[in-house]
Amino acid sequence: MFSFFLDYLCKPEDNIYNIDFTRFKIRDLETGTVLFEIAKPSASGRLYDNSELDASAGRFVRYQFTPAFLRLRTVGATVEFTVGEKPVSNFRMIERHYFRDRLLKNFDFDFGFCIPSSRNTCEHIYEFPQLSEDLIRLMVENPYETRSDSFYFVDNKLIMHNKADYAYNGGQ
Repeated sequence: MFSFFLDYLCKPEDNIYNIDFTRFKIRDLETGTVLFEIAKPSASGRLYDNSELDASAGRFVRYQFTPAFLRLRTVGATVEFTVGEKPVSNFRMIERHYFRDRLLKNFDFDFGFCIPSSRNTCEHIYEFPQLSEDLIRLMVENPYETRSDSFYFVDNKLIMHNKADYAYNGGQ
């Protein structure tokens, strides 16, 4: 389990485009209910010196949802991100979700071209796999054993690798 946090496939400095994710929201598309939302504080609101941050800070997120999340069919994930001074061609994300050693779903999203020094917003639609009741029970009973890797590419070159883990026992 410990190696999960160590095996990033690229370094933070590989993000030569200075892409920075600033806001993230997940909503149930059937009801419109916002399930999760987070935003980074503005640069003027920061209370820390960036030079003191761990190089891997911001590369890992831990989520906690209720068991009902596992029964959703379709969610929309809205991301807002900024781009540095270089143009970004063929920006793409591949995301793999798995429970223990079992791949649950692979997602592949194209952001396309991003203008230099821009703020961008995009919503990706996730069609969730239908899980058996036995698997849902195991995922609820074993918090943070459901994980994901998000790989970000520009012109087919890996520039960012982020990780997350998930608990579905919220509200219990």
